[in-house]
Amino acid sequence: MRKNAGLQIFAWIVFAFLIVPLIIIVVTSFGTNSTIQFPIKGFTFDWYGKVFNNESFMNSFYLSLEIAFIATVLALVVGIPAAYSLARHKVFGRNWIKSFFLSPTIVPGLVVGYAVYQFIVIQFQFPIFQGLLLGHFLICIPYVIRVVGSTIEQLDFSIEEVSWTLGCTKLQTFIKVVLPNITSGIFASFMLAFINSFNNIPVSQFLSGPGVTMLPTNLMNYIEYNYDPSVSALSVVLMLGTIVLMFIIEKTLGLTSIS
Repeated sequence: MRKNAGLQIFAWIVFAFLIVPLIIIVVTSFGTNSTIQFPIKGFTFDWYGKVFNNESFMNSFYLSLEIAFIATVLALVVGIPAAYSLARHKVFGRNWIKSFFLSPTIVPGLVVGYAVYQFIVIQFQFPIFQGLLLGHFLICIPYVIRVVGSTIEQLDFSIEEVSWTLGCTKLQTFIKVVLPNITSGIFASFMLAFINSFNNIPVSQFLSGPGVTMLPTNLMNYIEYNYDPSVSALSVVLMLGTIVLMFIIEKTLGLTSIS
């Protein structure tokens, strides 16, 4: 009993450590002072209006959505077949290849950002938008390959053999049998890759250019010179957007029942 009580107390401490800063952010977004202050004095929604009226915030927000979505879709298109090949075929150096695809999540973000900058901007001189897209594609693909690959490895191989014996080609089996059975892994990898791309700072910082700045980078630049509650208001909007997105995906796609 004492051990269980100790674990419960530790769990509550960890929960408080995670949730209290979020509560403070939400509260400070309604303050009337011109700087972020806790506890707040007064109550207003004006900072939310300032967020939506800030053209710089809105442009960078739409750019972040566009880059994150396209990069994640491209990562799925490339990563799902790659994950299937690594899981189902005896590829030479398979473990090394898996470790290579995981490397962007292990190497510090600044190192990845600088390396991508040297490769994309200095060596090949990609335009800013295409460079950002390629950089975020490299961020997304490890999540797709690792998550989808794990889901495929847990899939019973015999159902594919049955499909082959019934006359389906390997491509038809992959589309009609494998993909429907790994839907939960696909959407889990999509969410992980999309959120990590949207929130990424190092790669976005190195690959941004005049007039092309993603939201996290733009927010950091804004905080450097301004410390008003519009920063908290924007954070609350992003938190609510994430919660709504997760709720819609769970209800419409039934991830709970799939997994």
